[in-house]
Amino acid sequence: MTLVRNTLFTVSIAALSLGLAACDKKDGDPLATQTTATALAKVAPPAGKEWADVISTTPEGGYRMGNPDAPIKLIEYGSLTCPHCAEFSEKGFPKLRDEYVASGRVSIEFRNFVRDKFDTALVMLTHCGEPESFFALTEQVFANQKELFDKLQPLAQDPAMASVPADKLFPVLGERGGLIDFFAARGIAKDKAAQCLANTGTAQQLADQVQKSVDQYNIEGTPTFIMNGTKIDNVASWEGLEPILQNAGAR
Repeated sequence: MTLVRNTLFTVSIAALSLGLAACDKKDGDPLATQTTATALAKVAPPAGKEWADVISTTPEGGYRMGNPDAPIKLIEYGSLTCPHCAEFSEKGFPKLRDEYVASGRVSIEFRNFVRDKFDTALVMLTHCGEPESFFALTEQVFANQKELFDKLQPLAQDPAMASVPADKLFPVLGERGGLIDFFAARGIAKDKAAQCLANTGTAQQLADQVQKSVDQYNIEGTPTFIMNGTKIDNVASWEGLEPILQNAGAR
């Protein structure tokens, strides 16, 4: 689990370069032993759709996939610059989506927990398309996390970045860090991406959402999972999370 340093507009060279390794993964939670008596029934999706196609935004600023009335409502607080979040996206999310969400028994809501200015710029771009594109774009960021880090690293070392005005910061990161090109190759037009990055109100909203999550759930690192309103402590991997879902009736 990657510890959070909530400094959205400043980042040290070490923070960026060590982001791929500086994590503390722990698994093991009492919820894993709380087994329901019976398995929950599957719920059919709307006609002509799969539950993975049902995506909406939430009042908390998250994106939810699946049955909005699912008996098991899972929330992931994740950071796009967190390597363990990337690992979960690779090893856990496909099965979570294709088996658990597909059954209608589980919904997954992803709430961005931004840690620095690079994270913020990436999130602004994953939010730039229609809601239906959010999860696919997020998966693409995680799958290419190291490549993106490599392109952003020179900006972390460039002293000239300190003089970039706040209202120009994210467009500069997007252009010089290759983010606009990255998202253009994945369906976000360059002019639209530039507009999204110029919206400093979005950055402030993301910062406010981080503070609310800390206040509500005492989020200290990513990924952090919430199931039906209860924080799952010390679980950062699919191996740790799946038994908890099964014991809650998704089996």
